[in-house]
Amino acid sequence: MTKTDVEFQAGLAARAAAVEILEGVLADGRRLDELWARAEGLPPRDAGFARALTYAALREFGRLQFALASFLPKPPEGRAGAILLCGAAELLVLKGAPHAAVDCAVRLAKGGSARRLAPLVNAVLRRISEVGPEAFGELDPELNAPDWLLKRLKGNFGEAGTLAILAAHRAGAPLDLTPRDPAEAALWAEKLGARLTPGGASLRLQPQGAVTALPGFAEGAWWAQDAAAAFPARMLGDVKGLRVLDLCAAPGGKTLQLAAAGAEVTALDVSDSRLERLSENLARTGLKAEIVAADALEWRPESRYDAILLDAPCSASGTIRRHPDLPHLRGAKSGGPEKGLSLIQDRLLRRAADWLKPGGAMVYAVCSLWPEEGAQRVTALLKARPELRREAPPAGAVPPELLDASGALSTRPDLWPETGGMDGFHASLLRKAPA
Repeated sequence: MTKTDVEFQAGLAARAAAVEILEGVLADGRRLDELWARAEGLPPRDAGFARALTYAALREFGRLQFALASFLPKPPEGRAGAILLCGAAELLVLKGAPHAAVDCAVRLAKGGSARRLAPLVNAVLRRISEVGPEAFGELDPELNAPDWLLKRLKGNFGEAGTLAILAAHRAGAPLDLTPRDPAEAALWAEKLGARLTPGGASLRLQPQGAVTALPGFAEGAWWAQDAAAAFPARMLGDVKGLRVLDLCAAPGGKTLQLAAAGAEVTALDVSDSRLERLSENLARTGLKAEIVAADALEWRPESRYDAILLDAPCSASGTIRRHPDLPHLRGAKSGGPEKGLSLIQDRLLRRAADWLKPGGAMVYAVCSLWPEEGAQRVTALLKARPELRREAPPAGAVPPELLDASGALSTRPDLWPETGGMDGFHASLLRKAPA
């Protein structure tokens, strides 16, 4: 077998993985995180190509479907639909070589349940390769957002804000790292060729191969964590020597931050598998925390805590740029934040307030853009618990431009556009009255 043959087979395997993953998301409603295992057996280069194809197809889903519809009365669903979507993404988004993209797509169709549609796949993708690129660039970016998401974004952020957020979703996310020792942030930025985010707390670089191969990973000098996700733990201020409860802790970035700051951390989460990842990161970084696998709505601590960080379950609408499968999993079911989630958030907040010592601090955080999951939940808690009050974060914990009028953290994907944006978060710091 020639080198060209080997490369072709590798490319075919990568595209096959992307098609299976897309079919799993769009047809079966499964999350990307569950489906990446399909590409684990591929060499790093091919796994990277499969990931790039998948992300391109999901981030530009609406515009790609519109382009396909120009040549088909109704694009097919299932495997044939995933093959066409993958091929169109390669041609129109990744600007791949037409011959390779079309040939591989036809081979994938012939080799499975879409066999009878192979001639259609061939004809459509050839037409797209000939006339599609110029027209695709002129398509409205709003096509990529389901109607429910577009309506909610415009209702909360207006026309200009919505377009900026959609642009951030299409651009994707850089790789952000949190250094174990904040004093070494500049040192690691130089070693990694990264830049410091505003405020100098996180390192930012473009993804370039496996994170595990980067300098500093093996010795646990840093961990991957979006810059916005790193702020809630910092809002608690100096936690050295304090007993801190990290509720809904996995996968553990905030636990690592608190432990590195000298806190005695209890990390609680309901997911055993996600806690395994937390344990691995603790071992890699040489940090310590008590790990508890339990449902926070059922569990009770033996004594109260000096501080609590609650990163509550939510719609994760602030992370779509990082998880482009989310609109396809949630939109048709709820159109936004689910009422059941708000009830869970309220229950978790009340329980956390009970477990906080008098005079203690608590941060409530959600990676959501919707006020129903963030500010409104805090307002409801404060009405029910007069012993709690809002506080502004300690000076230097959060850049002032990321705080709203109440002193809460409020980030959006389109902020810091010149450096690559950030996830959308709400985080409020609450203080319990002294005894």
